[in-house]
Amino acid sequence: MRTLAIIPARGGSKRLPGKNIKPFGGVPLIGWSIRFAVGYPGFDHVVVSTDSAEIAAVSRAEGIEVPRLRPAHLATDTAATIDAILDVIDAEAASGRQFDAVALLQPTSPMRLSERWDAARALLDDSAIDAVVGVAPARTHPFHTFSLGDRGELAPMHDPAKLKLRGQDLPPAVAVAGNLYLARTAALQQYRTFFPERIAGVLCDQPFEATDIDDELDWLIAETIATKYGITP
Repeated sequence: MRTLAIIPARGGSKRLPGKNIKPFGGVPLIGWSIRFAVGYPGFDHVVVSTDSAEIAAVSRAEGIEVPRLRPAHLATDTAATIDAILDVIDAEAASGRQFDAVALLQPTSPMRLSERWDAARALLDDSAIDAVVGVAPARTHPFHTFSLGDRGELAPMHDPAKLKLRGQDLPPAVAVAGNLYLARTAALQQYRTFFPERIAGVLCDQPFEATDIDDELDWLIAETIATKYGITP
């Protein structure tokens, strides 16, 4: 299963400017994903998709290919990541490189375990599965969530009776971890999402695996976690 690994990194970040190249544990944040992708034997080709010449330069310094900058219309605040992914797939195909599967590595989820990707690849070998994502135990159970009205009124998102369930009686619930996305290329092109109907999950239950850096507080928490668990790129 020939696999293309794509690391998408826009230059613009309103909540944490320059986060993709900001040093995280002494290494540019994007460098964590690059080093993992280059070192993982299940990836046949790795590409960084960015609109930023600065990110491209940092990526090249990390030893990765940045064949071109992302088109401007795919670098806006409203542009979807899947469109940038499909753009890379098309560009690779135009260069004569075809892949059976595509891996998405978000720089904002820098801490990964290779065995999770091994498990994901094994799941994707099942012809009944089109995509695999990393999932982590949900911090807040969905049975205990509400919608908030304009006047502060709460409405249960699920059956109100389920609010009475004790924690030990709740069924297991997981949420997308953000650290692992793997899908068949044909499925991505057909459905334009890493979440088609035929999807499976790999449980990522180590505390550092579900790290998702979006703002300064996320960054501080992630650095603390990385230090505590001795995680390095």
